[in-house]
Amino acid sequence: MSIRTVLLPLFVQVLLTFTLATWSGYLRVQAVRGGAVKARDVALREPNWPPHVLKVQYAFQNQLELPLLFYLLTILAWLTKQVDLVFVVMAWLFVGLRLLHAVVHVGSNHLGRRAILFIAGATVLAAMWLIYMVRIALA
Repeated sequence: MSIRTVLLPLFVQVLLTFTLATWSGYLRVQAVRGGAVKARDVALREPNWPPHVLKVQYAFQNQLELPLLFYLLTILAWLTKQVDLVFVVMAWLFVGLRLLHAVVHVGSNHLGRRAILFIAGATVLAAMWLIYMVRIALA
């Protein structure tokens, strides 16, 4: 398995995170410049942003939580030579679910759909970790 094949899903996840960060920053600047919020009302991370700004901000923050375990696992699996087709397929599944989760989060923000997508992604990632731990334990 080439390093490119292994890291491509990780790169897509990183791009999603930076896209949401940039979008969130843009919306925040627009909200302050447009007078929708006063800088002093959000200077200490108070959640006084308009709802459309908060949706993108929280979608970005979500990409800094669970995906951290994905990044770590990808690097560990590569370093310990435990990457195979199953790993790569599961990595793409995880990233696809994170993309869908972000789309729902910044779109309709339907909590039920978001929860299903989050649980599905977390389950895929947990399975990836379990497979990895078993392989290392049995190696």
